[in-house]
Amino acid sequence: MKLFLFILLSFISVTAILSGLMMIGYPDGSALNLSPGLIEGTPFKNYMVPGILLIIFVGIVNLLAVFYNMKRDPKRYTWALAGGVMVCGWIITQMIIIRSYQWLHIVYLAMGVVVILISFQLKGKVII
Repeated sequence: MKLFLFILLSFISVTAILSGLMMIGYPDGSALNLSPGLIEGTPFKNYMVPGILLIIFVGIVNLLAVFYNMKRDPKRYTWALAGGVMVCGWIITQMIIIRSYQWLHIVYLAMGVVVILISFQLKGKVII
């Protein structure tokens, strides 16, 4: 289970950082095939600020969880839990703001929930 958690955290952090960089580099969303209409009605003019926020809140937090897991730091599961909460929070906020969802939202939301559940179990906390 530790390896699976490590793989999930790594995948989430890498894809969040790369996606965020593409949103910053191509704020019109073209690099990720994002429709300009998708961001209409949101607080953002383009995808640059969401890209920065994605890197900070999802990418870096999950990357820190990866590093703490590699070091076998005592707080590694706390960081993993934070990473799972961040990805779930990001996806839920995104779906609320854009008022729609795609299949990838469900996939990343599920990954975030799995990270949370595994982190709780490895921390020794009872979930139910």
